Amino acid sequence: MLNKNSIWKVLSALIVVTMCALYALPNIYGEDHAVQISAGRDAVVTDATVEQVKAALSEKNISPKRVEFENEQILVRVSDSDTQLVTRETLEKALGDDYYVAMNLAPDTPEWLEGLGGAPMKLGLDLRGGVHFLMEVDMTEVITKSLEDAEGGFRTSLREEGIRYRGVKQVDDHIDISFRDEDTLDKAEFFLRNQSRDLTFNQVDDLTLRAVFAESKLQEIRDNAVKQNITIIRNRVNQLGVAEPLVQKQGADRIVVQLPGIQDTARAKEILNATATLEFRMLDQKNDIRDALNGRVPPGSQVIEDQQGIPQLLEKRIMLTGSHIIDANSGVDEYGLPNVNISLDSEGGNKMSRSTRGNIGKPMATVFIEYKSTGERNKDGKLVFEKHEQVISVATIRAQLGSKFQITGLDSPKEARDLALLLRAGALIAPIQIVEERTVGPSLGKENIELGMQAIMYGLAAVLVFMLIYYKAFGVVANIALITNLVMIVGIMSMIPGATLTLPGMAGIVLTVGMAVDANVLIFERIREEIRDGRSPQHAIHQGYDSAFSTILDANITTFIAGLILFAVGTGPIKGFSITLMIGIATSMFTAILVTRVIVNAVWGGRRVEKLAI
Repeated sequence: MLNKNSIWKVLSALIVVTMCALYALPNIYGEDHAVQISAGRDAVVTDATVEQVKAALSEKNISPKRVEFENEQILVRVSDSDTQLVTRETLEKALGDDYYVAMNLAPDTPEWLEGLGGAPMKLGLDLRGGVHFLMEVDMTEVITKSLEDAEGGFRTSLREEGIRYRGVKQVDDHIDISFRDEDTLDKAEFFLRNQSRDLTFNQVDDLTLRAVFAESKLQEIRDNAVKQNITIIRNRVNQLGVAEPLVQKQGADRIVVQLPGIQDTARAKEILNATATLEFRMLDQKNDIRDALNGRVPPGSQVIEDQQGIPQLLEKRIMLTGSHIIDANSGVDEYGLPNVNISLDSEGGNKMSRSTRGNIGKPMATVFIEYKSTGERNKDGKLVFEKHEQVISVATIRAQLGSKFQITGLDSPKEARDLALLLRAGALIAPIQIVEERTVGPSLGKENIELGMQAIMYGLAAVLVFMLIYYKAFGVVANIALITNLVMIVGIMSMIPGATLTLPGMAGIVLTVGMAVDANVLIFERIREEIRDGRSPQHAIHQGYDSAFSTILDANITTFIAGLILFAVGTGPIKGFSITLMIGIATSMFTAILVTRVIVNAVWGGRRVEKLAI
C-alpha cells in the first residue's frame, strides 16, 4: 500500500533529530558567574594553589558553588555578579601579580553532557556583553626588524661566499654595505642581486652598495605582520583560557579583537598589550664581557642581562625569531634534566640549520624582548614603545639543528613549562597599541537576548496558530516539524566549532521560522488539489509529497546560494545572519520533506482513509 514508512526513513529522522536535540540541551542550563585563575609567566597552578584559593574564600566567608581545577586553570563558580566581583578582588589580593585573575561566564552544563561534547551556543558580543578592541600594528618596527634580518643575512652570505666587506650597516629604511675596492663591490652586487630578489641594490658611491626593500616586498611584510599577529593574539587568549575570541583584520594595519563574556577590561588589555618577541642568538665567546661592561662593547655584539641580573655578551646577529615556532612542549632529556622541545616551520628550520652548522659545541641564548609603552606619543599621535631585553635561557648546541630541536640548560621543570607556554602562545611580530576600546555590558546583551527571543516566540506562535486553523490535523504535523526545526538549528549551531550567535543571527532564525512552513504549505496545497481532482486520500498524499519536492528543492537551493554568497563576501553581522539562514534552510527542508512524511505515513499511511482533515 501507499505511504508506508521504510525503516531507513524512520531511523534517519530519529537519529538526526535526537542528536540535534541532545546538543541543543546544554543551552537550557544557562551559565554561572565565574572567576578564572591562570598562571602568569613566573608561576604555575597546582593543587596547593587550589587550597590557597579555597582558604582565601573561606576567610572572607565566600561560599562558591564549586571550585574546579583542570588544564592548569582554576575556575571558581559563584551564584551572582556581586559575589563574582568580591571573589575576584579577594583572589587578586591573595594570589598577587603572579596569576591572572579574570571574571568570566562559565556554562553550567552537566558533566555527563560535557562528556559527550555538549556545549551551549557561543554568543556574540552584542548578546553576551564583553569588550571590543581595535588594535594597530607598529609597521615601522616591523620593517626595522626585517631590515635587521636582512643585515644579518648579508653578513652570513658574503662570508660564506668568500666576499670580503668593510661593513654592513642599517641606516633608516636601507642597508649600506661598504667594500675596499670596486671589483669586490661589483662581485658582491652580482651575487646579492641573484640571492635577494626582494631588494633593490644601487651604488651610492664607488665603494658603497645600498639595499632597499622593493615596494611589493614592503607590502608583503606589512600583510604578514598583521596576519601573524592575528594568529598570535588568538593563541595567546586561548592559552590563557579567557574566552573564545573574535580576531580579524581591519584595513591595512589594524586588528579587531572581541572577547564576548569578558567583564574584566583591565585584565584583557594587560594580556593583549603584553607585546613581546623572542630571538635566538649566539653568545660572543671571542670577546671579554669585562671589556664590554667597561664601555668597550665590540662591534656586532651586545650586553643583555639574564633573569638573575647577570650580564651576557651576545652577538647582535639574530639566528631566528619566535615567529617561526609552531609548537613547544616541556620534558626531560636522556639525562633526566628539564628541556623544551621546539618545532619550527619549514623556513625557520632552514634558517636554524644554516645558523647552527658551524656553531656546534657553542652556547646559544634565547632572548625575551618586551616593548613597554612610555606613555608618550610621537608626532603622528601614536604611542612610543621602549624596548626591554632579557636572556631567559642559554643552551649548548650539541648538533646541527633543524625544524625540531631542544632547549637545554634550564634550572627546573617549572622554568621549562613556563618557557614552553611562552613559546606556544607566540610572540607578537611588532608592538601593537589599542586605538579604540568599547565595553558592552551584560545587561545590554541580556536585553538583546530577551527581545530576540520575544521576536522568535511571537513569530513562532503566529505561524503555529495559522497552520493549526488553516490545515487542521495536518497543521499539527507542520507545527511539530516547525518546533523540531528550531531545536535542530540550536543543536547544529552548538555543534559547529567557532559558530557564534549574534543579534543578526537571531534575525536569521526569525526569518527561518516564517520560511520553514513554505515547504509544508506547498505540499499540503498540492494534497488539497489532488483531493479536489477526485484522487483518493492515500494517492493525494503520495502525489502531494512527490510533486512538490522539485519545487521545494529549487526554491531552497537558490536561497541557500544567496546565503552562501553573503557568508563569503560579508563580514561580522552579515556572516552571522547568513549562517543561521543557511542552517535554517537545510533543517527546514529536512523536517518538511522527511520528518513530516514519517509522521503523516505513521498516522494515515498503510490503511483505508475516507477523508483527510486538511
